[in-house]
Amino acid sequence: MFHFSTVKVARAYGPLIDTHLRHALIGATRPMRFTPCFLQTYTDLWIRKLKVFPVLVKFKTAAHGYQNGSAVFQHIANTHMRCQVRQSFPRFSSQSGTLTAQALEKLCNNCDDIEKIYLNRSFSALLHTATETTRASFLQDNGMTGDGTTIAILDTGVHPSADFTESENRIVAFKDFINDETEAYDDNGHGTHCAGDAAGNGHLSDGRYMAPASDAHIVGVKVLDKSGAGPLSNIIAGIDWCLENKDEYNIDILSLSLGSPGSESADDDPVVQAVNQAWEEGMIVVAAAGNEGPSAGTISSPGTSPQIITVGALDDQNTPDRSDDTVASFSSRGPTIDNETKPDILAPGVDIVSVRSPRSFLDKVSKSSRVDDDYISMSGTSMATPIVAGICAQLLELNAEWEPDDIKTRLLEGAENLGLDENTQGAGSVNAMESAADLE
Repeated sequence: MFHFSTVKVARAYGPLIDTHLRHALIGATRPMRFTPCFLQTYTDLWIRKLKVFPVLVKFKTAAHGYQNGSAVFQHIANTHMRCQVRQSFPRFSSQSGTLTAQALEKLCNNCDDIEKIYLNRSFSALLHTATETTRASFLQDNGMTGDGTTIAILDTGVHPSADFTESENRIVAFKDFINDETEAYDDNGHGTHCAGDAAGNGHLSDGRYMAPASDAHIVGVKVLDKSGAGPLSNIIAGIDWCLENKDEYNIDILSLSLGSPGSESADDDPVVQAVNQAWEEGMIVVAAAGNEGPSAGTISSPGTSPQIITVGALDDQNTPDRSDDTVASFSSRGPTIDNETKPDILAPGVDIVSVRSPRSFLDKVSKSSRVDDDYISMSGTSMATPIVAGICAQLLELNAEWEPDDIKTRLLEGAENLGLDENTQGAGSVNAMESAADLE
């Protein structure tokens, strides 16, 4: 196997390519174990020249590193069959595209400005199959409903339900990286549920299913397709778009109920680097811990970032009473690959009722989960994450001067300790009322 040219590329350029891409290169040759010996040379040549791999190339941030590197990438893509450059992210010194093993080898040999090449791996919605529990209702009773704030939901889209549009259309922008549509929609249903978890106003339920930030504006960023999946480059593109349009739409908070196995160090993970950049530019970023619990070390990327707020799922037994609360068995546990304690905090994530996207993929396959005509019940750290994003909007309404680090500190210091291991519960269960109080 080691004599195959594609495997040689994986081995020779190991320091320049990430683990996922190495595995993909080696995996491409595995069927050759069943190929007759006299055909192996020709098959190996075919794989080397024609089998394409989706990649994200990160260039060095030194002067002209991105310009020089992207020019070489474009030239190689133009001169090799089936290769192309797809997306460019100057802010992150990165480009996505497709390369054959032959083109990849040439890029590694001829470009000194490469920092690393990543497999453009798939991210997916973190779905496992409320407001009173989190004490967000106390802030609502005191007039804090996220008014004046904007939450960007990076997901499968947003259906324009009356819970978002009645009286005022609170979906102030929609960007589609899948089908390039301009009108808000959601063909999967996951993103609509998440938007409702953060900012639904309960109009269609007479206020019964009201989220913490019921007056916040919503920006829908569709980075996942109908099946709830999307490449790494789409996630970066969505974050980049939010940063570019931060001032135009007053985007304060990014909610990411999506992830991929956190198998890379945070310093070497391009999506973690992107969310960290958003954080540093003043955006609060809330990401799901993942649904791979109860095993340890299962936190998903970008929740592996030590900077952002990573949310695990609480099972509140559908009661506001805290005495029966437990951590959902599926909620991912820390530590991260860098031995950082995660998640940071817990929020309800079991049987959460939120806005339904009619005729979407999840709506069709989960008919038994429908609640009345306009809502649907779902479970996962996906649901817990936007609930915390909504509480962040409430806190920002309380004090617009608070920076992301201030909001995170208040959430953690106000949380209710469940007496469990920190890599299971983080600081504990979110308590919006305590987080809004004068903490010492």
